[in-house]
Amino acid sequence: MKTDANNDTPLLDVADLVVDYRRGRTTFRALNGVSVTIGAGECVGLVGESGSGKSTLGKAILGLTEVTSGRISFAGSDITHAKGAARRRLAADLQVVFQDPYGSLDPTLTVGHILAEPLTAAGTGRAEARKAVAEMLDHVRLPADTVTRYPSEFSGGQRQRIAIARALVRRPRLIVCDEPVSALDLTTQAAVIDLFIDIQRETGVSYLFVSHDLGVVRRICHRVSVMYQGECVETGPNETITRNPAHSYTRRLLLASPVADPARQAERRRSWLGLRTATGSPVP
Repeated sequence: MKTDANNDTPLLDVADLVVDYRRGRTTFRALNGVSVTIGAGECVGLVGESGSGKSTLGKAILGLTEVTSGRISFAGSDITHAKGAARRRLAADLQVVFQDPYGSLDPTLTVGHILAEPLTAAGTGRAEARKAVAEMLDHVRLPADTVTRYPSEFSGGQRQRIAIARALVRRPRLIVCDEPVSALDLTTQAAVIDLFIDIQRETGVSYLFVSHDLGVVRRICHRVSVMYQGECVETGPNETITRNPAHSYTRRLLLASPVADPARQAERRRSWLGLRTATGSPVP
């Protein structure tokens, strides 16, 4: 990661968050006392397999799911139960990029209309909105004539760039990135991750980067929190988590993440399986 983050005052502070879902007469606990902080200009990875609770945390931050207990603070203000006008005001500073770029872009609108819509809805004049859209397309490395075309005319990687541009167009302070590269092929993944890194360096935006792949998280994040069964089982600097994991579940995720050198992959597997045998700590 190319940007140094200042963590003195967290931009986002999630403390002891609990989210319960009702399933008929039973209650399912999706998050159990999760705490995460993100500083200005920082990228924090949230990693875990499907069902671990990572996407639920992102939705809670965005106000898309109800919080049972705990607290979410953004820029010093409590947004745990923000609704209506208060939640709409947050949209200028808090945005999201979803996994499926096509599903998040209206196929009946041109890209220019899609990108300008958040600005005009907030009262920005048409000329100023057009200028901002042109700047965002340049940020995400798309040609100027993109404004006249429709989402269906682009590849998956290009559509994700459009989705990123839409999230950036109001100059937010934090973007929740919910599996933003998992639907892309490996080459396109690498290009989009590089784009995220460049944008953060250029704008100072913060990311909560949700992924099931520690290999992806390793490339972009300053710090990493590992989720397992609704709890955060390990948190630390990127280098520590990805090179010297303390929790058996984190080691399992790393073993599942391929590396380019088969010999290195085999050595890593032998080393961690030997550690598991020595400590008697089973992989969940």
